[in-house]
Amino acid sequence: MAGLEVDGVEPVAGSFNGVVVGEVVECAQHPNADKLRVTKINVGGERLLDIVCGAPNCRQGLKVAVATIGAVLPGDFKIKAAKLRGEPSEGMLCSFSELGISDDHSGIIELPADAPLGTNIREYLKLDDNTIEISVTPNRADCLGIIGIAAMSPCSTRRH
Repeated sequence: MAGLEVDGVEPVAGSFNGVVVGEVVECAQHPNADKLRVTKINVGGERLLDIVCGAPNCRQGLKVAVATIGAVLPGDFKIKAAKLRGEPSEGMLCSFSELGISDDHSGIIELPADAPLGTNIREYLKLDDNTIEISVTPNRADCLGIIGIAAMSPCSTRRH
């Protein structure tokens, strides 16, 4: 026994697919709505996607996470082509909360400028991983930090 208790193992992100890296090529005010923007998004395909977005941080040149038509987001939310206030929308620009990564829903995900277009967002952000919640017993104060936990890991799994 290492004096460490595993309280839970959970995936880093929610279950989703069909989300890729895209770039906002154009971003204009929606003609029929004050808080919406009409965008053209490059996901590395043959043509640009028309997507209506309500995020305040949407702007031209931004690399973003794009849920394309057919994508399935956490909660079994399927992305379909739609018209929003008369404008076509062929996908969705995603926030961290919409992908089940965190509770941050303040705006869409802003990716680095060098993020490769069309790359699967799970692969790019390395989301196919788990978090491990560990409780430390009172006699193991040395394990209150990551160095102590890392030192004890090989001992408890007999891999030295």
